[in-house]
Amino acid sequence: MFGQFIKEIRAKNRLGLREFCLQNGHDASNWSKIEREVLLPPKDEKILVEWAGQLGLTPGTEDWLKFFDYASVDAGRIPSHVLENKDLVEKLPAFLRTLSGQKPTKEDLERLLKIIEDTHRP
Repeated sequence: MFGQFIKEIRAKNRLGLREFCLQNGHDASNWSKIEREVLLPPKDEKILVEWAGQLGLTPGTEDWLKFFDYASVDAGRIPSHVLENKDLVEKLPAFLRTLSGQKPTKEDLERLLKIIEDTHRP
């Protein structure tokens, strides 16, 4: 999800892969691997904030939140704002058990993220 999302954002900004990488000091081969989901997103929050800025994302917007949620999920972590919500955390084991070891579809994860976002918003 993260790789596809950053690729869509980059394309929305009308930047080719090499052009984006040259402007921001990234190795095009590694960035391509992240977009193709061959490599996992970084776990370092500072790097993710830097990348979000390079992609033109504005803090607090829906795309900003998706960026960090997708990065967490693809790196095998539960997003921090989910862990802060006691009611949601209590429901996570049941959700995870229902997966029964199957990888959820993109649509399933997007529905879950929508629930999380709706729960997280004031």
